[in-house]
Amino acid sequence: MRYKISGKQIDIGEALQTHVQNELGAVVQKYAERPTDAAVVFSRSAHEYVCETTVHLSTGLNAQAKAHATEIYAAFEGCCEKMEKQLRRYKRRLKDHHRERSEPVEHLGANSYILASEEVESEPESLQPIIVAEMETRIPSLSVGEAVMQMELAGAPVLVFRNEGKDGLNVVYRREDGNIGWIDP
Repeated sequence: MRYKISGKQIDIGEALQTHVQNELGAVVQKYAERPTDAAVVFSRSAHEYVCETTVHLSTGLNAQAKAHATEIYAAFEGCCEKMEKQLRRYKRRLKDHHRERSEPVEHLGANSYILASEEVESEPESLQPIIVAEMETRIPSLSVGEAVMQMELAGAPVLVFRNEGKDGLNVVYRREDGNIGWIDP
């Protein structure tokens, strides 16, 4: 498994990198058959350290976790525990998903925009929204069950995906009542 361990405006020592590789490698190997790579980013938020981890699995799914603590090792340990809990929760589905799928998940390219919020209460000059950022994003080709699992693993409130069964764009999202909603146009 490839590791990308970095820090945002902080130095990451060799001992921490080795610790991350050993601990995260053991957790991921225990629950996922063939992880491809992991990205671990450490940063500071006021007096706390923040650890964000993303593990890319060979099936095309991603698992993400984030934790805060006053010490950098404690932040990583909290993040590693969250990752282990997610992977343990979805272990059966991850393995079943891998057996059913002979090829990795296909991704389509798309643009993703971040729009400025309208905090001015007066009438806008035009109805066109102000675009703050434009990024490339990937839309996976998944079944509905796989899309729900990917949304849960990523901790995202919504996921846009291409439905393998119907070949059209679909959306799954977490509803306020805790259930999952599915939009199939």
